[in-house]
Amino acid sequence: MASKAKCGACGPGYKTPLDAMKGPREEIVYLPCIYRSTGIEKPDYLATVDVDPKSPTYSQVIHRLPMPNLRDELHHSGWNTCSSCHGDPTKMRNRLILPSLISSRIYVVDVGTNPRAPKMHKVVEPVDVYWKCNLANPHTSHCLGSGEIMISSMGDPSGNAKGGFILLDGETFEVKGNWEKDGHAADFGYDFWYQPRHNVMISTEWGVPKVLAGGFDPADVNAGHYGHSINVWDWTEHTLIQTIDLGEDGGIPLEVRFLHNPDAAEGFVGCALRSTVFRFYKTQAGDWAADKVIQVPNKTVEGWAMPEMPGLITDILLSLDDRFLYFSNWLHGDIRQYDVTDTKKPKLVGQVFLGGSIVKGGPVTVVKDEELTCQPEPLVIKGKRVHGAPQMIQLSLDGKRIYVTTSLFSKWDKQFYPDMIKEGSVMLQIDVDTQKGGLKLNTDFLVDFGKEPDGPALAHEIRYPGGDSTSDIWV
Repeated sequence: MASKAKCGACGPGYKTPLDAMKGPREEIVYLPCIYRSTGIEKPDYLATVDVDPKSPTYSQVIHRLPMPNLRDELHHSGWNTCSSCHGDPTKMRNRLILPSLISSRIYVVDVGTNPRAPKMHKVVEPVDVYWKCNLANPHTSHCLGSGEIMISSMGDPSGNAKGGFILLDGETFEVKGNWEKDGHAADFGYDFWYQPRHNVMISTEWGVPKVLAGGFDPADVNAGHYGHSINVWDWTEHTLIQTIDLGEDGGIPLEVRFLHNPDAAEGFVGCALRSTVFRFYKTQAGDWAADKVIQVPNKTVEGWAMPEMPGLITDILLSLDDRFLYFSNWLHGDIRQYDVTDTKKPKLVGQVFLGGSIVKGGPVTVVKDEELTCQPEPLVIKGKRVHGAPQMIQLSLDGKRIYVTTSLFSKWDKQFYPDMIKEGSVMLQIDVDTQKGGLKLNTDFLVDFGKEPDGPALAHEIRYPGGDSTSDIWV
């Protein structure tokens, strides 16, 4: 699936984001499946799913690679190399990096030898991360143009918040040490994206690992245990140069996405707590600023933990041509598509509800809603009632299909969607209108992780073997 075979002397990935849009259709995807917090004493595993409509095993799990340990909480994954190394013919995208959010292990999986049946290549034990970096709770993995791998962290070995970065050697996968200069870690960590042409990296903030690991308590927000800033780094100096406080409306800024165009000096960040999207950008003075450009209104409800229910934006992404922004509202249960041709004024052009906490017939009654006239119907697909709501999303290279999974983080899943723990999460596919905008569920596609051999599992982030819009960075 990688373009290397067609490209001859080129390296992995694609020369430009627009070239990537012309890449082949995805045939398989990888996604981590979690058993921590489900009551099933089995290791998390990496699932390979067939997404080729012409295949006899379409929308089925065709391989499972169990981890060698229990209770890792696999979360997000990344590559040993990507389009940032496109000009280097010695590089090959053949290893998937799987950081564990709770155990702090980092698994390196061989997806090159047999892409349909990955196997374990190396395990980086937590002690290496603790001793060499004084970091823990690794989250986002990105490959660098240097050939190294960089992984953001959320904490220190004691479970306190600490936003630093782990560097792995791209060949041996040994821990090299910290990316950031000593004394320059941010207060909180989570996601990051870099843009070398502007000598910048932006990182985001979730919360204190030992606090959020057990579940969400609104009192922890008031106690200062969750972040509300984005952090600006000097890419060549490895120093924290600016912290932009997004205020109350920017509570828990999670996924950050620069525009894919490597010349662009702007991007978006989705903030979970108030369901807002901020646009960040370079100012004429040369520093960085952020403005709120999307606000999803809360719904006034009865029968829920609080009287106001936020949408809880948990994942966002941009199409490779930077035309559309997508995000999921994990509590309300919808995925939205915005035209961001004018980045300052996103326009809602598509929306689809796929479960959520406000469906008809559930325990929650919506008493005031600025957007909907009635509560959405529960989602039943192929006879399966979907418990949970859209969470992680991934867009096909051509922008015409979105794959979606429903698990956020095992302890939070258990708290907000207890039926999903019992019934398992699902993977769905949405067809996208890339002309006028619009989203429609593909009723022929369902991966039911409630029917896994070892019991119902929680499926998380989705990756394509040839790279995708949330893993590849162009330099």
